[in-house]
Amino acid sequence: MSARKLVRLVFASLIVLSVFALANGATSSSVGQTDKDIRQADISTGESKQIAPQTNNITVIATDSNSWMGKASDDPRARAELVAFNPNGTVLYYNDSHTRYWDVDPVMGTSTTVEYLYADHLNKSECGSEVCTRNGIERVNLSTGEVTDIYSRVTPGKHSTRWHDGDRINESTYAVADIAQDRVFTVNTTTGLIEWSWEAQNDFNPMKSGGSFPEDWTHLNDIEVLDDGRLMVSLRNHDQVVFLDRETGLMENWTLGSDGQHDIVYEQHNPDYIPESDGGPAVLIGDSENNRVVEYQRENSKWNRTWTWQDSQMQWPRDADRLPNGHTLITDSNGNRVFEVNQEGDVVWSIDIAFPYEAERLESGDESTGGQSASALGLASKSSSNENTVSTSNRIGQKESIVGRSWIVLKNIVPGRYMNAFMYILPSWMDPTEVFALLALVLGSLAWVAIEWHWSSRSLTIPWTIHIERKG
Repeated sequence: MSARKLVRLVFASLIVLSVFALANGATSSSVGQTDKDIRQADISTGESKQIAPQTNNITVIATDSNSWMGKASDDPRARAELVAFNPNGTVLYYNDSHTRYWDVDPVMGTSTTVEYLYADHLNKSECGSEVCTRNGIERVNLSTGEVTDIYSRVTPGKHSTRWHDGDRINESTYAVADIAQDRVFTVNTTTGLIEWSWEAQNDFNPMKSGGSFPEDWTHLNDIEVLDDGRLMVSLRNHDQVVFLDRETGLMENWTLGSDGQHDIVYEQHNPDYIPESDGGPAVLIGDSENNRVVEYQRENSKWNRTWTWQDSQMQWPRDADRLPNGHTLITDSNGNRVFEVNQEGDVVWSIDIAFPYEAERLESGDESTGGQSASALGLASKSSSNENTVSTSNRIGQKESIVGRSWIVLKNIVPGRYMNAFMYILPSWMDPTEVFALLALVLGSLAWVAIEWHWSSRSLTIPWTIHIERKG
């Protein structure tokens, strides 16, 4: 066999194998099948099949949507959902009536009632000359399906104006993380009147920090009301978690992270505060662009990282809750899964679901209430990029594969923001194997074309004619 025929055979085999891997991924994706099973569940009869693994309590998941270029599609990630699973793994509740679902919190004193934030994109006829978004808070009884409107307001635009998080202060007062105006405010949901607010411009210079101003400056995406009355707030585009006293404002010496210091946190989501009574002060964070979950312990007036969890599949995690049993419930958005790791760091529960934003296990209070800090539990870090840690599992019972390790290397080379932006637009069925197959298909095809062109002994000639005219 001639050298040219051998090279052609290698390229043809590479392309065929790549196409086969892509086709197999598209037809065998568990994410799409799970999503279909959830939508088709017959909640009214209580006879739905088991979709999620069994747990001791109800699991509620709010999902985001990534409709490409604002257009709906059949991909599971294009549909936002609020879904609750019974302890036996069947569907207790399902709703996909809103454009986006964000924060979801259990209502104190109830067993199956939650409050959640949503966003609905409105068209020009509903908004006037431009598109806009209705941001709101609703309460739903997961057992009866009864929905109660709590509070909502319309903001201009539809991307960087949505409210991602809120937290109840008392029966009539709610604290809201307002991305639209780069502020935190508390509102009386009975009267609709704003009672208090803090604007990021009080303490941060929009020209010297954060993202683009005014389009998406702080991306203030999370707020938590602490037991002592303080507010913990996530300034995503500043890579910082800050603490506010409602009387005196920003508590600078409590700030976790620094703008641009991505080794601490990088455009984080949903930080959870663990109080001193549970081994803190500590903060558990979805360190999104670093593709990991981290925990920081406050020691000697400084924040020290005490725990990290990461595997090769983790891609843009946006929520993590420490459960009362010492396990950690993690929401992996671009990994299209919600899963639980035990104190040894092993995955003990996992559900494939398209583009989840936040998950709650209704066994305690809000977020990490009742969960102890990593230091108190003696948790050991597990990171696939750290050679001193134990190998973790992609899924239950499966160790890191060669593809998984290669994927880690690629993620360590490509900055998190660009890698996650790439994964954001891909179909839900594309795991690392399919991504490598796509790269092999594209690069292999280009290389083959280049070699064939070289062998053809053809040259590309571009005629240039220059006219010079002299005027006297």
